[in-house]
Amino acid sequence: MTISDFPRVHIATDHAGMELSAHLVSHLSAKGYEVVDHGPKAYDALDDYPSFCINAALAVVADQEAGTNALGIVLGGSGNGEQIAANKVRGVRAALAWSLSTAQLAREHNDANVVAVGGRQHSVEEATEIIEAFLAEPFSNDERHVRRIGKIATYERTGEVID
Repeated sequence: MTISDFPRVHIATDHAGMELSAHLVSHLSAKGYEVVDHGPKAYDALDDYPSFCINAALAVVADQEAGTNALGIVLGGSGNGEQIAANKVRGVRAALAWSLSTAQLAREHNDANVVAVGGRQHSVEEATEIIEAFLAEPFSNDERHVRRIGKIATYERTGEVID
């Protein structure tokens, strides 16, 4: 992978993922990724993560619609709430990854454009490996996966369920 192949990475967290987020911003930037931090900027145990995660997800979609290679990372204690928030953005396919294989399959089969990881569920090293696996894995473009993603997108746009 050359530097031009690296996607822009939009990252957001809640208070439980701040240490991991700071590590990832530094680590991924050093590897050549352009990292955009959507916050929070300071620790607040009572923060409300949805705005941070939604803003990161909106930025991923805006970049992709503009033709920019972009992916997102949302972090929390478990990653569940952050994934739910990101998935409310039209055009986002956020996947909760807890292993290398779930991260890789999220990209390969589901063309996920946002990964959610629980900062309290993994060591910094383990979470970094999971996220790097997500960022590096290409979508397979296999016809069955394209078809399934298309059905999800149709429902998202129109409310129509296609068999």
